[in-house]
Amino acid sequence: MARYRVVPDRSKIWADARSSLHPISIETTGLEGFLEMTIVDGHLDTNAPVSGSVELDASLLKTGNGLYDRELERKLEMRKYPRVRGRVISVKALDSGTTYRVQGELSLRGQTSAVQGDVQMRIVDATTVEFQGEQTIDIRNFGLEPPKFLMLKVYPDVKVRGLVIAQLEH
Repeated sequence: MARYRVVPDRSKIWADARSSLHPISIETTGLEGFLEMTIVDGHLDTNAPVSGSVELDASLLKTGNGLYDRELERKLEMRKYPRVRGRVISVKALDSGTTYRVQGELSLRGQTSAVQGDVQMRIVDATTVEFQGEQTIDIRNFGLEPPKFLMLKVYPDVKVRGLVIAQLEH
């Protein structure tokens, strides 16, 4: 089993929420963490143990709109819970070795919820792997009620997309 370190400045998270008036979007780098896995012939060996952990400084979650950003900081209680964390529990191959179903846990605002999603893996070079995927989460699973501002209502389903670039540790 090899250990890969997530490359923070190359890995990205996007989050897209819908509201009654317009979309609300976040895009950020800064994802940190590691993946422990075995790669054989360019494919993830799901018969071997797979583990991983990623986290993000919650203050990096910005929409670019000051009103929304202050409400997001308040709702997520960023001072009390400064990190968003994810943990890989299991991985299952879905096709010829490029798409995998990942089961895990996501911790947000001090609450942890089970999550699952499909990711595509690509070997970038001899020491670098890339994973991409997306999943829609319901923020109410983390004890959050969607914000309301005057005429604006935000819906609870948020589409989260991720790009994780990880390099082999030596």
